[in-house]
Amino acid sequence: RSGQDLCAVWMANLSPKESPAMTEWVPTENPPTLSAAIRSRHSERVPFDPQRPVVEAHIQAILGAARWAPTAHNMQNFEIIVVDDPSVLAALGRVHGGTSEEFIRENYAQLSFSEEELIRKGTGLLATMFPPSWQEPNGTPDVVTDIAHGFLDATMRSCPTVMIVVFDTRKRAPASKGDLLGVMSLGCVMQNMWLTATALGISMQIMSVFSAEHVEEELHKILSIPSSMSIAFACRLGYPLEEPGRYLRVRREIQRYTHRNAYVPNDEQ
Repeated sequence: RSGQDLCAVWMANLSPKESPAMTEWVPTENPPTLSAAIRSRHSERVPFDPQRPVVEAHIQAILGAARWAPTAHNMQNFEIIVVDDPSVLAALGRVHGGTSEEFIRENYAQLSFSEEELIRKGTGLLATMFPPSWQEPNGTPDVVTDIAHGFLDATMRSCPTVMIVVFDTRKRAPASKGDLLGVMSLGCVMQNMWLTATALGISMQIMSVFSAEHVEEELHKILSIPSSMSIAFACRLGYPLEEPGRYLRVRREIQRYTHRNAYVPNDEQ
């Protein structure tokens, strides 16, 4: 079958036959091919329309996609907290965010300072996407102001739905050093959720700040998360309030990361 057919079958199979809560969902009339969904998936950083909720049927479709993500030994090492109650979203907004000095330092080291440099590297992001103090090649990021981003209120106020994926730290994939296979499994969950959201026309952004230690402590209290559970990732879902500005997205050429029959370093490694 063609990619279009396979994607249509995949989306149709997410349609609930046993769950009354999902009966409102009608599969997209012209769903993107799987390849198109993969290539068009991106992180949406603009404010979402708080008056346009994600319908329950689509929420269930995204949760259903997570259900079928491949996990090591089928351990299904995740739980998902869906937050769409305005009062709970407001409580999350009162949590103080902030960016760690470690994040600023390591992120700055990977930035490109021109489109030409970004295209040549094929990895990373443009410095213009970040605060002004980050946009000088030989500059020093302003740690004081960049850490003090303040509370999460602005983000939560424009967000109709947040999904927080947690995992049990007491468990791991069998014989997996550092639980690498368990971490990979959580990545598969994220990918399934993101591709399904993309196919449904729903914007998504990973909220890495939710995994920061001081933020996670507050979320455990607000959401009654057991102490044995840790946040793997969180994402906000919705529809842009304004036309998103587009930015240069790059990827390495296939030959730059592919090795046949033996590993052969290329000139840029």
